[in-house]
Amino acid sequence: MKRVSCVNVLKVTTHCLLAVIMMSFMQLPAFAGSAGEIDKKVEIALEKLYSSSPVAHELSTVAKGVLVFPDIIKGGLIVGGQYGEGALLINHRRVAYYNTVAASYGLQAGVQSFGYVMFLMTDAALKYLEKSSGWEIGVGPSIVVVDQGIAKTLTSSTAKEDVYAFCFGQKGLMAGLGLQGSKITKINPD
Repeated sequence: MKRVSCVNVLKVTTHCLLAVIMMSFMQLPAFAGSAGEIDKKVEIALEKLYSSSPVAHELSTVAKGVLVFPDIIKGGLIVGGQYGEGALLINHRRVAYYNTVAASYGLQAGVQSFGYVMFLMTDAALKYLEKSSGWEIGVGPSIVVVDQGIAKTLTSSTAKEDVYAFCFGQKGLMAGLGLQGSKITKINPD
């Protein structure tokens, strides 16, 4: 009888998991790429967010800018990464395009997609985004990720932080959803 070592079992398990992750990537939505496609996805994402969160809609009426990333793909097997494209809206008009990129390492495996919207509430937060050559979340303006608990008490008059972020549309198989360490950079799509 042949003995199977723990190393061989780990290798087989890792290869199977990698195959599952790669197949999941093929089923996730493709990145927009063109300005028109990004605009359409941003519009759809905002409609869905506003219909499900009255607080988000209320913040949009007083925010200095709204940064929308409708499709972010996150995947990893020990080493992970995420990428997405979006647009900055000021007074409900698109003024620039951005991407968000993050890398991570540690105990992680899986693939997921999600989106997020950041409401830039102060002139300082908006200027920081526009002037930086790449804004790393966690450095610069203070950000509050809005969950159901915060949303119950948040209004446009109680919103005192620089930025409020709403995550939505999480799909896939990966534990954890965070914005910390993501880098946001201005892009020029076709």
